[in-house]
Amino acid sequence: MRSVRIVAVLPLLLAACSHAQRPPDPAALQFLTEPDLPPLSAPAPELVLLPVAPPPAIAPASLYFELDAAELTVDARKVLQAFFDQARQRPEEEIRIEGNCDERGTREYNLALGQRRAEAAKNYLVDLGLDASRITATSNGKELPRAPGDDEEAWKENRRDDLIAVSDDEPVSGAVSQASR
Repeated sequence: MRSVRIVAVLPLLLAACSHAQRPPDPAALQFLTEPDLPPLSAPAPELVLLPVAPPPAIAPASLYFELDAAELTVDARKVLQAFFDQARQRPEEEIRIEGNCDERGTREYNLALGQRRAEAAKNYLVDLGLDASRITATSNGKELPRAPGDDEEAWKENRRDDLIAVSDDEPVSGAVSQASR
């Protein structure tokens, strides 16, 4: 008798446990279908390029030295860092560094000191990552003073390096006239 009861209850249990699933709603399946694509023969949309402004020009800069010195000061390093930041945005431009001295000392001494100053700035820019082949270091000695006079203020202004971006039509070597500064 017991076996009859189990057999009779078993179909009821199976019917209760099985969940009849409804078919999915066609609207719910719409996202699974491919979107309406244009026919393969349709032309691709035209690509429109917007003009890109060139990076700003490299601004000339000057850095200053102590008397009879070619070591870079903290302020000079800040000027060189700012100049480097501009120059790396314009990799096509050449750089000229002109070392200058005050009027004290012989012509030969001042030419050598101006060259050491220009080389110190060049080496610093190269250490920052500028390509050395872009940079020309030259000396004007005491030949191109910026400030006239025979006093400490004039001498301080004339102990400097001038950093200049050189365009293709401007010669890389040689002195810069007072008017172009």
